[in-house]
Amino acid sequence: MCGIVGYTGTQSAAPMLLEGLRKLEYRGYDSAGIAVIQDGTISISKVTGRIAALAEKTEDGKLLPGVTGIGHTRWATHGAPTQPNAHPHASNDGRFAVVHNGIIENYLELREELIQKGFHFESETDTEVVVHLVEMYYQGNLKQAVMRTSARLRGSYALGIVCTDYPDTIFVAREASPLILGIGVGENFFASDVTALVAYTRNAIYLDDGEFAELTPASVTVFNCAGQTVSKKISRITWDVQAAEKGGYEHFMMKEIMEQPRAVKATIAPRIQGSDIVLDNMDLNLEGIHRIWITACGSAYYAGCAAKYAVEKLCQIPVQTELASELRYADALMDEQTLLIVLSQSGETADTIAALREAKKRGAKTLAIVNVVGSTIAKLSDYCLYTWAGPEIAVATTKGYTTQLALLYLFALYAARKRRTIDDGQYKTLLSSLKALPRQLQQALDMNPCIPQVAKKYCGAHSMFFIGRNTDYAVALEGALKMKEISYIHAESYAAGELKHGTIALICEGQPVIALCCNEALKEKTMSNIVEVKARGAEVLAVAHRNDPKIASLADDILFVPKATTLFSAVVEIIPLQLLAYYVAKENGCDIDKPKNLAKSVTVE
Repeated sequence: MCGIVGYTGTQSAAPMLLEGLRKLEYRGYDSAGIAVIQDGTISISKVTGRIAALAEKTEDGKLLPGVTGIGHTRWATHGAPTQPNAHPHASNDGRFAVVHNGIIENYLELREELIQKGFHFESETDTEVVVHLVEMYYQGNLKQAVMRTSARLRGSYALGIVCTDYPDTIFVAREASPLILGIGVGENFFASDVTALVAYTRNAIYLDDGEFAELTPASVTVFNCAGQTVSKKISRITWDVQAAEKGGYEHFMMKEIMEQPRAVKATIAPRIQGSDIVLDNMDLNLEGIHRIWITACGSAYYAGCAAKYAVEKLCQIPVQTELASELRYADALMDEQTLLIVLSQSGETADTIAALREAKKRGAKTLAIVNVVGSTIAKLSDYCLYTWAGPEIAVATTKGYTTQLALLYLFALYAARKRRTIDDGQYKTLLSSLKALPRQLQQALDMNPCIPQVAKKYCGAHSMFFIGRNTDYAVALEGALKMKEISYIHAESYAAGELKHGTIALICEGQPVIALCCNEALKEKTMSNIVEVKARGAEVLAVAHRNDPKIASLADDILFVPKATTLFSAVVEIIPLQLLAYYVAKENGCDIDKPKNLAKSVTVE
């Protein structure tokens, strides 16, 4: 959620800030602004709406000259999406400006204290208390003012602060919100995501919680919360800016859908060496694990739901899935014989981080599956497996979901062999099935040229129901989420066996029902559910294997997927549902890459 950028160097800052903010648009926002220091003053420009409006207002940055500045895209939390609430925020004396990602939980008490001391507030935001605290504590030493301000804040924050007394300097601070420093030559940067940096530098420093830094054109100095200098490793960003461009596609989402065969191959192929699965730095004693929890939010959680069947069956361990926003407040039964698997594309999801920390307190072993190297979840976990999916820009995840799922399947097979819960023949067969997934993903993309036409039929629906059983139900969860995320059509998923327990009362003439019929062991049961909804007037769109005459005789429309091993089929089944959601949203004129009210990286509760 939100995005921040900063630059100090010899080039004009404003155009670089605008370009950096464009790279962060996918994170979700409703207003934007930049602040630049020039001739002893801070010039600020803010707008509601898109960055294009900010670029127009500033004539692509020309109206804000200066070589040091900060920028922000805001997703409204405290206060409506208005221009006064947009960042950057300035101090009453005009000497300081600040941008902030996160939430200051004690802002009300700080705000009251500052008002009592004569400070005037221009916005409804929690962020504005930060800039007034800096002004209050400033006595000529900006580092000390930032330290004292940070000590007063409770909650999550990534801060960028500029001061007219330090015209070539930016101070940044981090607590529970991502913040990355870009190291250049004669110039330095900060951002909330590497996508804003890769056009200018491949060298990055990932700040940890409680750290802050001073950036000048010539140097970057990192401090701990006590103000002592900290030595930090410089990491190399391995993908380039072209990887984050559309590559000829109309939307990032379609590009990322089409990238899935390659992305899944990049996830699993390097980890299969001959007949062995080799997982990075994995010395976990799996025989000592008696229970597994899988936790995440959104699509990552649904990946966990789909993988549960494979992990539980192959490893012969009870597996429980739980939303991170629930698990963090649950009195979960975890101990040193528990493994918690946490999933997050960004590695910065606030609820997932909180659930992870709670599990560690209870003694559980923790395994992270994330995409972003050096992210908070990656660092906090005992073990970490990267999906290597490359940058994902569209807010609605596609390749993030499928690579997480593929890696969970790989882990399930690896753990089953370590625990000796499958024999060599089963292992060999299932390993071949995993290797086949990239090819089957490409087949799923190629075998449904009818989807744009099917989308025209269903795009006017007010509501859609997705049904399935077992692994098909898990796919239905993600399919419904994709539809509601980008098309804004109400879409819900139901276990098909539960139709009689309430849901069937909602079936009426013309009601679209998307029925997943790929689990061969339960297909006959699902077909009975199709008959039930058809008898009440539903229009049924089935997802099935090709050349299935029984499904063809029942469904009004069919989307096809290639046959895959049932335990691993969810990664293939989701493809036509991703495409269906995309084309329905396109028919309805929706903002596919940046759906309303949503954010890519949810770094606040």
